[in-house]
Amino acid sequence: MDKLTHFNEQGRAVMVDVSDKPVTARTATAETKVKMNEETLARILEGKVAKGDVLAVAQVAGIQAAKRTSDWIPMCHPLPLTGVNVTFSDNGKDTLYIAAEVKTTGKTGVEMEALTAVSAVALTVYDMCKALQKDMEIGPTRLVSKTGGKSGDYAMADRPAE
Repeated sequence: MDKLTHFNEQGRAVMVDVSDKPVTARTATAETKVKMNEETLARILEGKVAKGDVLAVAQVAGIQAAKRTSDWIPMCHPLPLTGVNVTFSDNGKDTLYIAAEVKTTGKTGVEMEALTAVSAVALTVYDMCKALQKDMEIGPTRLVSKTGGKSGDYAMADRPAE
């Protein structure tokens, strides 16, 4: 097993020093989903939720969350993001799919920013629709792909269709 990087010689938490790492272009894409009743999804897509345009608000929440990831995750470096794109799709029935692609040119990757973005989007959807349905299910949330950095590119293995 590789040496754990977030601990110092005393076994205490430390933010990894990336000073000597080269600046490279980096991207990461993450996804999650929110499963709900067909009626709830229909109201979201038709813009008929009392709290407002769920997808527009959730999209902004995801972008804001990506930008503030280092405030949420203690060992994350604050990064100058160069792009955040949140997209939605649905299965025509009961599931809203959420994806976020995050980009930067920096010394460390943006996987956590992408994962934080989709998580914030899903939580915002839940918050705006909980009056309609309290038993919505969020997840799984996962990294789909990443590019750049010392560890190279990653793409999630193919998965069965739902």
